Amino acid sequence: MPDAEVTPSAAPARRAAHLVVSGWAVASPYGLGREAFTAGLRAGRSALAPLDAAAWPVPYEEAGLIPGFDVREVLGKKGTRSMDRVTGIAAATVGMLLADYGDGLDADPEGTGLVLGTSGSVQSIMDFTESALTGEKPFHVDPAKFPNTVMNCPAGQSAIRHALKGPNVTVSGGAATGLLALNYASRLLRGGHATTLLAGAVEEFSPQRARLEHVADHGGDAAQPLGEGAALFVLESAAGARAGGRTPLASVLGLRFRAFPDSHRAQGALERCVADVLEAAGARPEDLALVAPGLPPGVLGKQEEAALEALPGPFLTLAPRRLIGDTSAASGAFQIAAVLAESAANPALHGRLALVTAVDRDGTAGAGLLRLGA
Repeated sequence: MPDAEVTPSAAPARRAAHLVVSGWAVASPYGLGREAFTAGLRAGRSALAPLDAAAWPVPYEEAGLIPGFDVREVLGKKGTRSMDRVTGIAAATVGMLLADYGDGLDADPEGTGLVLGTSGSVQSIMDFTESALTGEKPFHVDPAKFPNTVMNCPAGQSAIRHALKGPNVTVSGGAATGLLALNYASRLLRGGHATTLLAGAVEEFSPQRARLEHVADHGGDAAQPLGEGAALFVLESAAGARAGGRTPLASVLGLRFRAFPDSHRAQGALERCVADVLEAAGARPEDLALVAPGLPPGVLGKQEEAALEALPGPFLTLAPRRLIGDTSAASGAFQIAAVLAESAANPALHGRLALVTAVDRDGTAGAGLLRLGA
């Protein structure tokens, strides 16, 4: 894929978007907050670190963990006794987002909601099932831990903790989850079901997830080191952002998705997604200033690279997965966060177009198009 310095010459898309991203927060293997993520990403510093084998009995030697993250230390003891790791990460990230950008959102609590992408917690599901199978009686389980086995637990608990009374939605779609969550939130807003939505995705690191990923099919390649974290965005109309005193950071020009029957046909599906989202926005491939691909291992990654190599360039390429590990359901959200981080640090990108792409081994290809800056 071509890399190049950014110049302000390319024409922007001719049609303005109705929806904007006006805030973002991230909990990443670089630490809690946008500053740590931006600094690590722009320095090209790997966030992967050796694992303590005693604390993490997994078939990996390194991973991208949120440094020192402990649910009760970050969120306090109230309401966290039975909270699992993925829910804690989600709730902490929602809290950071509201702390930085929440002024005015409480004026319409019924219209402020959450669309959260996640794979759920395989650790919680397996632990609860184990307790039912190994206990003296099948029903000798901790009922307080049952909610953790349900995939919408992180979204529900985050909304309760932070008094988000609008739509509460959980989305799951593998590596494309972050883009799917943004798409779902866009549809809710355009349909008048909310005024402001927090949208993004979360993933946890756990022994059970690590064991499953280690033996999964990665297109002929070895499994990559795993990562964890969450990235969330404030999505609203441009008028709503202005009314709330928030500066639009990017306009959402469109999102497109396609299915493919096997990994060797992912390239064609992704090429159609890219072509469709550019055409709908009235943009050309040569208008792209920044591209953020997912780049999974094996055949899928090669298919994604081939699809993007067809773009004329020049553009900057951001691939956070190589630095923070495979964050699974949160991958697409971290790619969007990487785009916003680079835009904030590089004013030459403002007014330019950014493309975020994803291909997932379950057969989903997706592309999202953003116009950067206010």
